[in-house]
Amino acid sequence: MEGWEAGVPLQTGLMSACLSRRVLREVGTKEFAAVKIYRSLFVLIVAVFAATPTSFGQFAGGFGGGFDEPKKGAETEPTAIQYWKIGLSVTAVQADCGGIFATVPVPTDWPDQSVRHIESLNDISSHVGKWGFRTLDNGVKQLLVAIPQLATGEEAHIYLTYEVAKRTIRPPEDVDSLRIPRRKPRGFHVYLGKSPKIETTDSRIKRVAREVVKGKSGAWERVEAIYDWVRDNVEYKDGPFKGALAALQDGTGDCEELTSLFIALCRANRIPARTVWIQGHCYPEFYLEDDKGQGNWYPCQAAGTRNFGGMFDKRLILQKGDKFEVPEKKKEQRYVAEFLSAKSVKGTGGPQVKFVRELTVVDQPVAQAP
Repeated sequence: MEGWEAGVPLQTGLMSACLSRRVLREVGTKEFAAVKIYRSLFVLIVAVFAATPTSFGQFAGGFGGGFDEPKKGAETEPTAIQYWKIGLSVTAVQADCGGIFATVPVPTDWPDQSVRHIESLNDISSHVGKWGFRTLDNGVKQLLVAIPQLATGEEAHIYLTYEVAKRTIRPPEDVDSLRIPRRKPRGFHVYLGKSPKIETTDSRIKRVAREVVKGKSGAWERVEAIYDWVRDNVEYKDGPFKGALAALQDGTGDCEELTSLFIALCRANRIPARTVWIQGHCYPEFYLEDDKGQGNWYPCQAAGTRNFGGMFDKRLILQKGDKFEVPEKKKEQRYVAEFLSAKSVKGTGGPQVKFVRELTVVDQPVAQAP
């Protein structure tokens, strides 16, 4: 049986230097021609969804629950209300298509943003058979869409509107009481080990990690020493993604390399750290707890203007983490991208898909950084 698959990342919004390559692409609305492959496994996926009601209601949160995020985040203050149109359209351009299945990551709540799905603004065409949500174990929420059949020339679409309240995170006033967590929260092992291209356990990473924090007593002081070392020793330079170890060896990289190396050095010192993916950019955040055992994530800007322990960027947070197990992918993913597959096509050529993430309205009483 013939099938078509497209698994591609999509980023939209403000432009940044990181957008000149691979995982992050600046595209308001991006159009992708699906790649023809054989995929018998998709038949099983569609069969599971076929037994569900019109929407995948049982998937809402059904894949989550594997992590203990802090109940209270770092000190924040509101900065902006944004409205985002997110979804996709699929067109059978040259041939009839059937068994179409797609996933689209959608925003979710974090300490630095609150998200509300405005259901009254749903725009869903009649060709969409079933749709709903699932949350992966690391907190990434996905829109799931099944389209049973499209005749040549027909189009199906689903667009959802989200209200996103952005908040800035300010650095803590008391950093002396912060410490490396003695007992890691449930699920935090992924923020301490290896991730794709974050080679935490490599001997060269571990050696530098020890040297950088030598003589530093406090937890905050250690992390800041790692932060400054990465910024001082890795020259910003665009190019194909190569990861933390390669950046350490040749001393160059962009926001992804600087972020990955910072994370690797933190993890090698038993400090939980992860990637934050925003519109057109990424940066790291690290986790410390106070003397009462209350832990928080603290962001820092690895590339660009120095900003340690706080974040004033108002761009949409797409997801957090860098080691994802995605049901449709065999290998671990460092970023959960959009995905589409079709199990059968009558004629030549696969379906055409447009993934959309579009800022429609923004109200920004901008808070000025101190």
